[in-house]
Amino acid sequence: MRIVSLLPAATEIICALGLDERLVGVTHECDYPAHVAALPKVTRTDIPPDATSGEIDRLVRDRVNTTSALYTLDLDVLRQLAPNLIVTQALCGVCAVAEDEVAAAACSLANTPDVVNLTPGTIWDVFDCVRHVANAAGVPERAGRVVQELSVRVDAVAQRNQARTAPTVAFLEWLDPPFSSGHWTPELIRLSGGRDLFGREGERSRTLSWDEVIASQPDVLVIACCGFGIERTLGEMHLVHSVGGWDDLPAVRNGRVYVLDGSQYFSRPGPRLVDGLELLAHVFHPDANPLPDGARPRYHRFVAGATRGGAVRIAVA
Repeated sequence: MRIVSLLPAATEIICALGLDERLVGVTHECDYPAHVAALPKVTRTDIPPDATSGEIDRLVRDRVNTTSALYTLDLDVLRQLAPNLIVTQALCGVCAVAEDEVAAAACSLANTPDVVNLTPGTIWDVFDCVRHVANAAGVPERAGRVVQELSVRVDAVAQRNQARTAPTVAFLEWLDPPFSSGHWTPELIRLSGGRDLFGREGERSRTLSWDEVIASQPDVLVIACCGFGIERTLGEMHLVHSVGGWDDLPAVRNGRVYVLDGSQYFSRPGPRLVDGLELLAHVFHPDANPLPDGARPRYHRFVAGATRGGAVRIAVA
């Protein structure tokens, strides 16, 4: 079998199932595990690599209004790869190639590959996606081991934190404009011992105003921009400088503003969402929750306002 992945999360699921040798093509964004970066790229995007969050937001809104795609398939590469199975998603029209384009491309290929669409809304849906991919690839028995290992880790986090006092949490998936958490992230916040002030489990993220964020007075503020790594997110932090009331937030006063890697641990509905869960548990209740394997904290001093000090933030790689 020859598999093409049109989603970084799908690539991670495929590799977690031990199907690396069958994976023949990936997206331009697939970078984990590291060896997949050497595979042929079957997608491209019109989003400039150095675009700011505000520029990306405007571009996305413009394209949504015109139904023009941000991500497109390279049909020539896809034909050369001749996949038997294409794994994609129908959850978000912003984050990947449009479902209709994938279906049309599959029909145009000589061998007409199977197409698996992943549409998770919760962490448990992600585990179902693992089973779905395993079934489509003809290795259903492999899903049980992967899901079991992930479920044990989720249960361990939930048990360690269920009786603890839950800090109120403002989790921002974007900064210009600010967005709440969505889909699986509010669930991760609850399981890790926090209380999400804006997100609703299984529902999409939504645009917030800075007035809403300030009025919520969160105990903890987590910034994990969708599709951004830590360094790129840190480059956007100047956006909060002019936000009135920022310095008076409990999270800022108490040094509980955290920057996490949104791209790797929260944007991708794959196995590493469990790493994201463990990261949040460490942020909320560090005395009871170790960092997941491979995560290393880096501490920074962030001066939020012009008149007084800011908050220590932890950026976890």
